[in-house]
Amino acid sequence: MDADLRSIQAAREAADKAFTAWQTFKNTDPAQIDEIVQAMARAIEPEALRLAELAVEETGYGNVPDKRIKNLFNSLSVAEWLRDIKTLGLLWQDERTKIAAIGEPMGLVAALIPVTNPTSTIIYKVLSAVKAGNAIVCAPHPRGVKSGVATVEIMARVAEQMGAPKGLIQCLDQVTNQGTAELMKHRRTSVVMATGGPAMVQAAYSSGKPTLAVGAGNVPCYVHASKKSELAEVAEQILTSKSFDYGTACVSEQAIVVDREIAGQLRHEMRMRGGYFCTASEAERLAKVIFTPNNSMNPNNVGQSPESLASQADIQIPPNCRALIADQSEIGWHAPLSAEKLNPVLAWYESKDSDEGIDISERIAKFGGWGHSAVVHSNDPGIVSQYSRLPVGRVLANTPGILGGMGFSTDLEPSFMLGTGTSSGSIVSDNVTALHLINIKRVAWQNRPWRDIYDIYGE
Repeated sequence: MDADLRSIQAAREAADKAFTAWQTFKNTDPAQIDEIVQAMARAIEPEALRLAELAVEETGYGNVPDKRIKNLFNSLSVAEWLRDIKTLGLLWQDERTKIAAIGEPMGLVAALIPVTNPTSTIIYKVLSAVKAGNAIVCAPHPRGVKSGVATVEIMARVAEQMGAPKGLIQCLDQVTNQGTAELMKHRRTSVVMATGGPAMVQAAYSSGKPTLAVGAGNVPCYVHASKKSELAEVAEQILTSKSFDYGTACVSEQAIVVDREIAGQLRHEMRMRGGYFCTASEAERLAKVIFTPNNSMNPNNVGQSPESLASQADIQIPPNCRALIADQSEIGWHAPLSAEKLNPVLAWYESKDSDEGIDISERIAKFGGWGHSAVVHSNDPGIVSQYSRLPVGRVLANTPGILGGMGFSTDLEPSFMLGTGTSSGSIVSDNVTALHLINIKRVAWQNRPWRDIYDIYGE
């Protein structure tokens, strides 16, 4: 049997097994489910470093310290948030309107896992799916199978020890595109959670199943002149966010747009903290390293260190370099560094005033980043309000893009799946959580005499 047939068969068997397990699990007391979720999260914490090492070794993307933090964010922060929300049973009732809402699980979740975050995304999706009373089968990227299976094994083993039926939580260990497609369209699958590149998202929406999917992000970061006295902190936030896990997060900043009045000072602060500004010829060579001739990201250079990228582009960088920065004046594929870059590389634009700065930022967001996120650094609430016109799902003010977007440094829901809304073809613009994985049943009592319809509208 060839690889595709093995993967298809594995997907069918996993879906059937998970559905059977869910039939037993779906009536489990929500209090017991909460205990299972928290036990799974606790089991991940001591394994966070090992799983990070597995992910980097297998995929070649990112770095171990930051992948460890991603694992811990999901096993600690996401789990803590889940502890305080209600997903099943009576969610709320309104005595005045005589309506009650009851949360019910959807069933089997097919979870597509990106190669850039093969362990942390599984942690987040498994905790969320089970909190909502569902079964889940993870379909990792072929380059993330070993680390994905290892992550699921930890969580599934603990869940079973806590009383969950065997098979409720699974990870495919034989993966091809055909097998993943079979899992998505399987008759037992209730909903698809897709995180990945445009091709994966398109395939998910073509499966014929209800789908939660996220699009690409080309995140602009506008720095307004009102931050003049705080540019050291602004520079540190941007560089920390963009260099985190070597830029593998789509919510990290992609381009800096800065008012010309403070551009020189911010440029100095960026250099002082590890930002290397490329010459025009260096930027041209760098673009050829990051992108292929057909304007797609070179998968071999996603999530690579500044040293690796610079070496390939024949650029000499200082030893403390955290990100490569390229001055730009155009936006579009004739200026490829204006596009999304899943590595520690930033575009740099200067604006004459806030109107132009916001306009440049809007054009960047519309170039491959519809519906995702945008960052603004300003002490003027009016500027933040104007900036909010950008066609994105979240505007993050005075905070690092990755930490604000995933809900650590802001009060957004902690999540590793950031919806991008209908402007990018997604059904959701929220930070996706367990609350997106339940059906809500309304129980409505009569609160108006039904015969009044004839008095109001006539016969």
